[in-house]
Amino acid sequence: MTVDEDAKRLAELGYKQELARTWSGFSNFAISFSIISILAGCFTTFYQAWNNGGPVAISWGWPIISIFILIIGLSMSELVSAYPTAGGIYWWAAKLGKPVHGWFTGWLNLVGLIAVTASVDYGCATFLDLTLTQFTAWEPSLLRVFLFFVAILALHALINIYSHRLISLLQNISVWWHVVGAAVVVGILVFLPERHQSASFVFTETINNSGFGDGTSGLPFWFYVLPLGFLLTQYTITGFDACAHVSEETKGAAHSAARGLWQSIFYSAIGGWIVLLAFLFAATDVDAINKGGGQVVAIFNSALDVVPATLILGISTIGQFFCGMSCVTSMSRMTYAFSRDGAVPGWRLWSRVDRNRTPVAAILGGCLAALVITLPALYAPPGTVTPTAFLAVVSIAVIGLYLAFLIPIWLRWRMGDAFVAGPWTLGSKYRVLNLIAIVEIVIISIYFIMPVSPAGVPFSENFDWKAVNYAPIAVGVVLLGIGLWWTLSARKWFTGPRRNVDEVPAP
Repeated sequence: MTVDEDAKRLAELGYKQELARTWSGFSNFAISFSIISILAGCFTTFYQAWNNGGPVAISWGWPIISIFILIIGLSMSELVSAYPTAGGIYWWAAKLGKPVHGWFTGWLNLVGLIAVTASVDYGCATFLDLTLTQFTAWEPSLLRVFLFFVAILALHALINIYSHRLISLLQNISVWWHVVGAAVVVGILVFLPERHQSASFVFTETINNSGFGDGTSGLPFWFYVLPLGFLLTQYTITGFDACAHVSEETKGAAHSAARGLWQSIFYSAIGGWIVLLAFLFAATDVDAINKGGGQVVAIFNSALDVVPATLILGISTIGQFFCGMSCVTSMSRMTYAFSRDGAVPGWRLWSRVDRNRTPVAAILGGCLAALVITLPALYAPPGTVTPTAFLAVVSIAVIGLYLAFLIPIWLRWRMGDAFVAGPWTLGSKYRVLNLIAIVEIVIISIYFIMPVSPAGVPFSENFDWKAVNYAPIAVGVVLLGIGLWWTLSARKWFTGPRRNVDEVPAP
């Protein structure tokens, strides 16, 4: 498909070709691969799985949950092939259902993308601080980490505003950084430690540092604690909807965006599992790791000398920086597309592009929102290594994005054989795959609004607001707000995607 044919297909969907269509299929794959980032999620949320299930939550939980996520991705690949627009998920929901479906999908997707940007850049700031701390006498400081977070977020905004022509190149570099960087990390952890854990430890050992239940026995562990550990996988392998959000900038989008979406999940799942197994085999000093809150830095410092340990942290930090840059790109394109259809207050500003065809206001507005929702990370319960607010932002990202994925997948399943597929299609397999995707999203959305520590349980004896997982509050407020907004106002004027092109150009 040529660029002119891409523009023709976009016009058929109702839009002018306003964004620069300069991305290759590999660049489209690269942005989702970079946002998934096994150098980010595998490092920043490892402790969640270690403390909630231990090695089995990682060695078995990762591949099992990855299969379910791949099924979600395959369901979405069929949709992006049929409707390759920057609005992506929201557009699909409005097309397959009614304006109300597009309304809720768009806002959930936008909130999820803002939360992903916030969580990735805060994780990058944390690892930058850990890397520098290896050579300094710094005491832990939430304020210092937050200032790093603000600086990184600002830098990502500037890169996206002023280096539009370099973004696709940087995405490509990011892919190779993740591949080579992950290989170096695995090589260090395989060859440099004096000893390694047994396969029995890696694949059968259970740990419960959550404070819930009675150790690793009984139903509370298997049906509450262990599933909380799956947040590692569910958070790491997300953001793959970026392939859809940059489809208007991708050549041959009906093919390449669909292929890039599922392949980014597949290759990330394999690479991430290898990296995590390397962590577990190197985790020989369990007491030191538990004392360090289950953080990966405790594995590196207990198994390696300071130089290779710091090298691993540095590789991860740079990978996370690339990831955050890609998150801002995806978030700004969604903001631009949703605003283009009048859904966001001040939509004329957010849907404006500059002379370089870059949505500058959407970039700045999204980054500012990411900063605001992360402000609670300035506070943490006494004795904790990571503020509960970080996990809350992570949960908001997972819930917001996956609920946004749920609506169009359900609508497509409901439509059945009446759905007009694009060149990449699931055929009759959609019936089973869509249904599996729907059930999985519903289950994880319930788990990730639950308390992550006993101190965060309302009305408990040791209740502490700093330990509260405010994801259900944030997501609930968003759902209530957009629901009331729809009922009282938006249903009268929001009609879904607005056409801004009158005729379809000849290819």
